[in-house]
This record gives sequence, C-alpha cells and structure tokens, in this order.
Amino acid sequence: MELAVHLVLTAALLLLVANMVTGLEIESWGAAFVVAVLLGLINAVVRPLMIALTVPITVLTFGLFLFIINALMLWMAAAIAPGVKVNGFGAAFFGSLLLTILNVLIAFIFDVDLMTAA
Repeated sequence: MELAVHLVLTAALLLLVANMVTGLEIESWGAAFVVAVLLGLINAVVRPLMIALTVPITVLTFGLFLFIINALMLWMAAAIAPGVKVNGFGAAFFGSLLLTILNVLIAFIFDVDLMTAA
C-alpha cells in the first residue's frame, strides 16, 4: 500500500515539476505514473552502480556529484517513458533538484522516514 501511495505522490510531484521547469514535459497522469515507476526501478538498480563507480568524483565534490547522478537517472527514465520529454541536461538537473526538494519537504511535513519509504 505504501508503494502505491509513494508512486502516485511521485507522479503528482513530477507533474508539478514539469509545470515549473522549462524543458520538462509530461503529457498525462499515465505518463507521469510510468516515469515514477521507471524512476523507482532505475534508482533501485542503476543508481547504486553509478554511485559506486563515481565514488572518487563524489568525494572530491563533497557529495555534490550526486545531484548529477540524480539528473541522469531522471533523464534516463524520461528517455524510456512514452509521453515524457526532457530537453537537455539542464532541464533534467533542475527537474531532479526540484523533485528532490519536494520529496524531502513532503517527508518532513508528513513525518516519513525517507530511508524506509518505498
């Protein structure tokens, strides 16, 4: 049940982010839900590998390189999903940054532990 709520919330946040970030376009709720599912899968499989491979860069940048990895994960999910378009790395970067901020804000408001949330 928590997974379904998290996916729907992520889809809603993606639609909100798409309305706020120029260059990020999502055609419908269905497309946003597909991106939310793909983003979850990519973050579970690809992101840990990317983090492991880029540890030296991440350490040198004091963790800021993780923002680049987050942008690449959003860009990858959007490239796979039908009805979603990301026009360039800048849109992916600002979209992922805003999505992260909104997720943290929602977790804070509803007192949800981000590490145990789906």
